[in-house]
Amino acid sequence: MENNSIKDFDIKTLTSFKIGGKIGEVFFPENIEQFSKIMEQNKNIKVFGNLSNTLISSYGYNEKIILTTKMNSIKIEGTKVIADCGVKGPKLAQEVAQKGLSGLEFMIGFPGSIGGEVYMNASANSQAISDCLIYATCFDPKEQCVKKYTKDELGFAYRTSRCQKENLIVLQVEFELKQKTVDEIKSKMEENLSFRKNHQPSLALPNCGSVFKNPQGDSAGRLLDSIGAKNMYVGGVKVWENHANFIVNTNNGSSTDVLELMYKMYTEVKNRYNIELEPEIIFLGSNNDKENELCKILYKTK
Repeated sequence: MENNSIKDFDIKTLTSFKIGGKIGEVFFPENIEQFSKIMEQNKNIKVFGNLSNTLISSYGYNEKIILTTKMNSIKIEGTKVIADCGVKGPKLAQEVAQKGLSGLEFMIGFPGSIGGEVYMNASANSQAISDCLIYATCFDPKEQCVKKYTKDELGFAYRTSRCQKENLIVLQVEFELKQKTVDEIKSKMEENLSFRKNHQPSLALPNCGSVFKNPQGDSAGRLLDSIGAKNMYVGGVKVWENHANFIVNTNNGSSTDVLELMYKMYTEVKNRYNIELEPEIIFLGSNNDKENELCKILYKTK
């Protein structure tokens, strides 16, 4: 592994959709210094975390990307917790729970990593990641430098933050948690897990979480349910029978299958309600004409 990178990297098994071809070159930085150096040498390179909400084309992607999965250190000092962006949410939730620290119980069922969860201000069961965040260290691609932001400077709101608006890449986060008994924390975590189990497919069924964002004042799941999306399928993928805003990969589906199914769902809602659903799933690819055409409609790409 030269410079912590691998060329022609087969990414399929790393994605929660279990779909994806070969990537031109993948860098695996282990700390902020390595990350900054790769960014310096590769302008406009795309950065990904745990690939839990990313559909990667079965036809691959010829460019370079960064995966932050090896940036995974956790430091706990009293009630202060410092975690790197690549740490998985459930791992952090469990580590702090063992120390009797509360505030991150909601993360127990989130497949994503800390960087992505701060970026989108992940929340569930009346807790949000911004509640106990003190600082986030981010890379600013515009100024090509690392900066530290306070919680107020990050402009958190429902499922959004300044990171999205300015394309800031979260590298490390500092939390201030509250002390509670381990039993209280564990019971809250179990509550969160059972809620998630009833509302979302388990990761044993490869999926990417919610397919479309909720339109203003409405629910994508409700709209999709009303147009009969739960009966829809294309190739090896289908809409989950318990919630219409999830696609599951049941039979070795391809990225084209997923995009065609998304297009079907999108078109039916648009025709019935004149609402254009916006994808929540990130797509990475460009090697296939059919997929490029579908992305022009779904993602409004040129």
